[in-house]
Amino acid sequence: MYSRHKRRVLCLLLVLACTGSALAELQNVQVGGEIRIRGNFITNGLVRTTFMGIPEVRWPASLLTGRPIGGPGAAGGFNGLGIVSPVKWSDTDGGDVGFVEQRTRLNINADFTDDVSAFIEFDSYDIWGQDFRSLNYITGADSPGWTGDDVEVYQSYIEAENMFDLPLRLRVGRQELSFGSEWLVGPKDYVYFFYGRSFDGARLTYKTDTFSVDAFAAELAEGGPFEEDEDVWFYGLYASCTAIENHTFDLYWLWLRDARRVADTNLAWFGEWVEDLFNIDDYDPTNLHTVGFRASGLIGALDYEVEAAYQFGDAGQVGTTFKPFVYGDDDAEFDTWGGHFDVGYTFDVAWKPRPFIGGAYFGGEDNRDISFWEWLNPFDQPEASVSFNRLFSNSMYCGAIDAFNDLSNCWLGRAGVVVHPTPAFDVILAATYFEAIEPFDAPVHFKVGRYRIPIAPALSFWTQENSDEIGWDTSIFVVYHYSEDVTCTFQYSRFWVGDGVADGAFIYNNGLIFSGGRDDKDADFLAAEMRIKF
Repeated sequence: MYSRHKRRVLCLLLVLACTGSALAELQNVQVGGEIRIRGNFITNGLVRTTFMGIPEVRWPASLLTGRPIGGPGAAGGFNGLGIVSPVKWSDTDGGDVGFVEQRTRLNINADFTDDVSAFIEFDSYDIWGQDFRSLNYITGADSPGWTGDDVEVYQSYIEAENMFDLPLRLRVGRQELSFGSEWLVGPKDYVYFFYGRSFDGARLTYKTDTFSVDAFAAELAEGGPFEEDEDVWFYGLYASCTAIENHTFDLYWLWLRDARRVADTNLAWFGEWVEDLFNIDDYDPTNLHTVGFRASGLIGALDYEVEAAYQFGDAGQVGTTFKPFVYGDDDAEFDTWGGHFDVGYTFDVAWKPRPFIGGAYFGGEDNRDISFWEWLNPFDQPEASVSFNRLFSNSMYCGAIDAFNDLSNCWLGRAGVVVHPTPAFDVILAATYFEAIEPFDAPVHFKVGRYRIPIAPALSFWTQENSDEIGWDTSIFVVYHYSEDVTCTFQYSRFWVGDGVADGAFIYNNGLIFSGGRDDKDADFLAAEMRIKF
């Protein structure tokens, strides 16, 4: 059965579709695409779980009794192991990694009469060596390449323009969504791990010379044909005003609704009755609302962008992971702010230097410590740590700690300069400082070299606060525009590890994953990329 939300969206689309022309003739077909190849080399263990498998334990579960750690695996941390980390900050035990990623895209755009068009795009994202067609080079036994993870239908939609003789556009099908500077919603096509992001849904746009309004609905997960309301949907309204020349002002509301069932237990009727009596294991659907404002523009040679967003709503999917024993936090809520800004000034001299400053704030919580009385009471209600959710961001602030656009529970400040030695070259120099908003309270301990020795293993309420200093990132980017369609990019970054991530803080995965290392070795990132569009 379809949920009420599905029925409303589908009925609207059917009504709109029926009001259009019954027939449309093909007029023009265009073929395009892109090939993007990037080689990456990272030192000192910056690769996350995507390539390294199960993360390493930093604090075992035996030292965390009764503490609501949260994150994957819930009770006790990752699959009950305790607090784990996907980074090492160490130059031993294979801490370096290199890989080449490639994305191939091919699209077809067909224009019809009556302002109707269809767009289909196929893509394939691979890491070099995943599909080598040989079982064993020693014996020479070959086989076809593995194709299960290759070509996908990345986009496929129908678009109708000028509906009802109005500047109204309807796009239905699988499509990219991009709004503003893509700080919260974008196609995941940035520096690296550029495998793309598309949504299954519908987008309605009303656009004039001075303003535009977008309304969209996209289904992110299907709960199954036999469920009334078990799906994940993403809705939004995004309005932009361009009435003032060289300035844009945006207002938006984004709503992510996750109705998948969340339960700590599955008991018989009497057990469920007892839970209802004590009002436990009673999770509402997750409703993440984000309301925000953005302004950007030019004032002479000065350019600026500023954006602020507030998140609120029920956070059941987060709360259920914070279960130190059996039950999670079924009262967890989103209630935090986020924002960013960037200001630059372009000098009209040789090389056109543009010095800039910027920053970002992602509100966060770390309620993973407990008091003595909470430690004594195994029935104490756990408290979740809910940080700002980056949603589907396309903004990456550092390859070392924000490669997946999920850094949260932190703030950052940056400064740099962009220069153009020739029309074909762009050079960017930047330095960024990161700091945790709420650092982690680790079990009380002392250090012997890089080893942490707990003082009171059985007393999980006895803790000491880690540093809040995440560290510095310094980077240089060189972009060579070989032609209008071909670009080459070179990058070198060094991450200067701070005590806050050497000892560990919950800043990954929107504040749900630990960042602690084995050591405090600084990390290097080198990359070279070629990209062609056609």
